[in-house]
Amino acid sequence: MWVRMSTDEVVPKDRADWYQDVVSRTVAPHILAIDDPAGFRSRTCVLSLGQVEVSWHSHAAHRAWRTPALIRRSDPEHYLLGMIMYGRKGISQRRTGSDLAAGDAVLFDTSHPYAAGTPDKKGTGVIIVHIPRTMISLPADRLDAALGCRFILRHGIGPILRRFLTSLDTHAAHCATPQLRALERSILELVSGLLAQQLDAWDRLPIETRKQVLLRRIDAFIDHNLADLHLAPQTIAASHNVSLRTLYSLFESRGESVAAHIRRRRLQQCRTDLADPAWLRQPVQVIGARWGFTSPSSFSRAFRQTFGTSPSTYRRSLRTPSGPSPSP
Repeated sequence: MWVRMSTDEVVPKDRADWYQDVVSRTVAPHILAIDDPAGFRSRTCVLSLGQVEVSWHSHAAHRAWRTPALIRRSDPEHYLLGMIMYGRKGISQRRTGSDLAAGDAVLFDTSHPYAAGTPDKKGTGVIIVHIPRTMISLPADRLDAALGCRFILRHGIGPILRRFLTSLDTHAAHCATPQLRALERSILELVSGLLAQQLDAWDRLPIETRKQVLLRRIDAFIDHNLADLHLAPQTIAASHNVSLRTLYSLFESRGESVAAHIRRRRLQQCRTDLADPAWLRQPVQVIGARWGFTSPSSFSRAFRQTFGTSPSTYRRSLRTPSGPSPSP
């Protein structure tokens, strides 16, 4: 579950010391410099998935240093992937410095000295993925050479990882331990894929990791193109430079065909629209057609087979407290 901490619960005179303790416990020991300690604001949320942790940090302007003396005193030996959600942040490690903005990421680690700063007076929001160095199956020298470098998350695996991490705030609190371990594996695969993409080291990843990252890229492509009537296995395979046989094999590992996956995702989008007040005045068949169901009867039949009720009945049930509760 999420552990949430905020300066709102701390008297102004104690905020600098409190935040230094929070950073030391959630990341690693640092030296901090805060220009306005009494006016300083921060929120920190930490989610432990097992060996991997995800933390959210929203904080006002300050500077931080991880020094050789602090490393000798305490080192969790973690790679840290920081993703900037808003504001700006600067970081320098191993003679490489980057000025980061929203949509950027940076890899740094707790085992080498670094300096970081938040220059924006309006503050910065960053998500950090904490991964033990031994869990990344890429050459350590290649990773160390990338420390402090700016990663751009606007294409490839970056947007997929970003959406996955931001969804944790809403959904992870409802997950039991087995589900959290599954999330940990997914994050490790996506982070490994992002690093391999950045380092041009795709062939150095384990085969299973490459398969899972490719599947997630295909999932994102399908979701982006669900409304396209021409979406088909052939176009999906061509867009990802794989054969149809490879595509079918990837989905067989899930126990679901490509066509079945597309159909299921389209029906889920239809159900979302039917529950959306913004679409209340649109006929049911219009919503079905929007997501690729050109025949009203086939849409109604498919919806009933999947959710146990017709689209019209489902929509009415949402406005009737005593109405039927459709299947999830």
